[in-house]
Amino acid sequence: MEEDAGERSSFVVGFIENRAKEVGVAAFDLRSASLHLSQYIETSSSYQNTKTLLQFYEPMVIIVSPNKLAEDGMVGVSQLADRVCPSTKKVIMARGCFDDTRGAVLVKGLAAKELSALGLDSYYKQYYLCLAAAAATIKWIEAEKGVIITNHSLMVTFNGSFDHMNIDSTSVQNLEIIEPMHSSLLGSNNKKRSLFHMLKTTRTIGGTRLLRANLLQPLKDIETINTRLDCLDELMSNEQLFFGLSQALRKFPKETDRVLCHFCFKPKRVTNDVLASDNGRRSQIMISSIILLKTALDALPLLSKVLKEAKSCLLGNVYKTVCENEKYTSIRKRIGEVIDDDVLHTRVPFVARTQQCFAVKAGADGLLDMARRSFCDTSEAIHSLANKYRQDFKLPNLKIPFNNRQGFYFSISQKDIQGKLPGKFIQVVKHGNNIHCSSLELASLNVRNKSAAKECWLRTALCLEALMDAIREDVSVLTVLSEVLCLLDMMVNSFAHTISTKPVDRYTRARFTCDGPLAIDSGRHPILESIHNDFIPNGIFLSEASNVAIVMGPNMSGKSTYLQQVCLIVILAQIGCYIPARFATLKVVDRIFTRMGTMDSLESNSSTFMTEMTEMAFIMQNVSHRSLIVMDELGRATSSSDGFAIAWSCCEHLLALKAYSIFATHMESLSALSTMYPNVKILHFDVDVKNNRMDFKFQLKDGSRHVPHYGLMLAGVAGLPSSVVETAKRITSRITEKEMKRMEVNCRQYEDVQLTYRVAQRLMCLKYSDQDEDSLREALQNLKESYVGGKALDK
Repeated sequence: MEEDAGERSSFVVGFIENRAKEVGVAAFDLRSASLHLSQYIETSSSYQNTKTLLQFYEPMVIIVSPNKLAEDGMVGVSQLADRVCPSTKKVIMARGCFDDTRGAVLVKGLAAKELSALGLDSYYKQYYLCLAAAAATIKWIEAEKGVIITNHSLMVTFNGSFDHMNIDSTSVQNLEIIEPMHSSLLGSNNKKRSLFHMLKTTRTIGGTRLLRANLLQPLKDIETINTRLDCLDELMSNEQLFFGLSQALRKFPKETDRVLCHFCFKPKRVTNDVLASDNGRRSQIMISSIILLKTALDALPLLSKVLKEAKSCLLGNVYKTVCENEKYTSIRKRIGEVIDDDVLHTRVPFVARTQQCFAVKAGADGLLDMARRSFCDTSEAIHSLANKYRQDFKLPNLKIPFNNRQGFYFSISQKDIQGKLPGKFIQVVKHGNNIHCSSLELASLNVRNKSAAKECWLRTALCLEALMDAIREDVSVLTVLSEVLCLLDMMVNSFAHTISTKPVDRYTRARFTCDGPLAIDSGRHPILESIHNDFIPNGIFLSEASNVAIVMGPNMSGKSTYLQQVCLIVILAQIGCYIPARFATLKVVDRIFTRMGTMDSLESNSSTFMTEMTEMAFIMQNVSHRSLIVMDELGRATSSSDGFAIAWSCCEHLLALKAYSIFATHMESLSALSTMYPNVKILHFDVDVKNNRMDFKFQLKDGSRHVPHYGLMLAGVAGLPSSVVETAKRITSRITEKEMKRMEVNCRQYEDVQLTYRVAQRLMCLKYSDQDEDSLREALQNLKESYVGGKALDK
């Protein structure tokens, strides 16, 4: 359908909302013939959920209903589309086109799976908005493209966006998941990459798109994650399987996932009259699709041979679903009855054109045979003309390349041209060290050759129409094949390849729990460790008894990198990939929230502080007990007293939740929270101070450490006058002295509570440990003795 989409978007997305601010979304992927339905309630006036979906799909067309201005300050999805995607084509369809009853009938008829598997048969009345959006979207596609979608050909997913981890668009940018915030690192020739760029070693466009989708919406289902990890375990322990799969996947054309569309969409009328008036492009695409499908089916036996001995559940299911399915053999047999066995998919332009002209076996159509003879004659005449010019103009190295846009043309090296180029050559263009040109004779032959090729395509298309209809009867198995190849491409060529290029044991498998701790031992930043060979690893431990960590340290000590590192490790683990750490046990995260960076938002006329507060409001309104929140500074964009008060208040609010939160700050006074709330953990990045210079260790340690006047040291290095720095030192010493006295009072007051909570935290750790019964008894006895001893010392 989308023959030249490449990696650009191929999504058509329909939106509709009601007065309760429920939004229904239908996203139709023209490339892979899949339909994704979502329905949700917008909880913020900024339409953050809808923004996230727009970023995820990057639509080429957005379909909305006629818009009415919202009375409550909500912008509405129509205005949002104008703001977020100003360059995207927007189509306004009548409200009557958004018919949920019609949508339910269409989805039922077009879905490759039963509606019970989608959950729509029971809840279609509840999720009527996304079905209404589906009706409008499908109506527009069929009208715009002039096609009818084949029954039971669409891969439909329902509520897919919220069956996965949700990462809002601001966090996607802050964490550099898809695009890096800065293209290069200061003082380094290495280009900084995003997580997507680091993993983007997939061979197919479909595999690349699947990888991007997984990074933006990681999995939440532990069983699915572990199934992928089991597959990865087998690939990393069985070199023969890994390299065998790599070679087998190379046999499949890169565009295999796209071929499905041409069997899912059928022109509304296919007659001789219609084909006669066709420009040949549609016929050419259809023939190319058949050839590509034949090449893919020819590669299946090798894939079957490699997967036969696979033991993991994922690869075993692939073998049973694809390799043992007789329908693929049946389709290949039907193709073999019509298509010449020597025809193969190729990307070389003239070879591809020749293959398309000679796809059907000889003798099937007399007019086709005549058109082929004309095509061969003109092609031969063009090469004879090139030989004549080589002799007449003494140009022995004259070449006759071909491209789809201009056909054949001459390419002459500049060093072979003595003086002026003969006047017979026209359309002369300099191209590097060569001259590209044509002649009147070549132009005439090109027209005749193209006309003959077009006639071949039209006659071939008529011969193939019955074959296309036969293949469409089993189109659902092609949908499965496309999905399987994209998944294998991501697992083998991205995940396994990335891990195999790292030193042994640098990446490890994470363990998952539903409500256990977030424990990472010696974690590393997956992007930066490839740039800095001496990257210092750091861990994290958060649990129900200690769910908030406050990270302190001077500027440039590594706080921001650490926050980003934790989030990227969690994302990698939940897409089913190994992680850069020695060991990790993770609680499945449903949402990641970030508040990082400081900048004004000129578009919304918001200052840095207003932007901070808007982001924090969104977090507070949408956080759940399974969320992960990371905040890099808060409140520093306003007055010091107000900023500290807001930071303290936000921390107290997060303390009352079960969500895991990591808070990086320069406000040393916030460490007083740990004296009042036992579920607060204070961490700091180690720094040595020598001769008024800081030696950054980038090592995270427990507890707080006061590094006196580190901001003033950096100010001095920056060139601030020494008298100014000295005055600032005297002022800050007085403030610090008062703070230290207050913290000592708090420590004495809450000491008993702290001791009890430390015991509770140890008990939580033992709850999720794998130790045997004797070891647990010994650990509990030691814990009891330490607790009683601690109480005795207090008295």
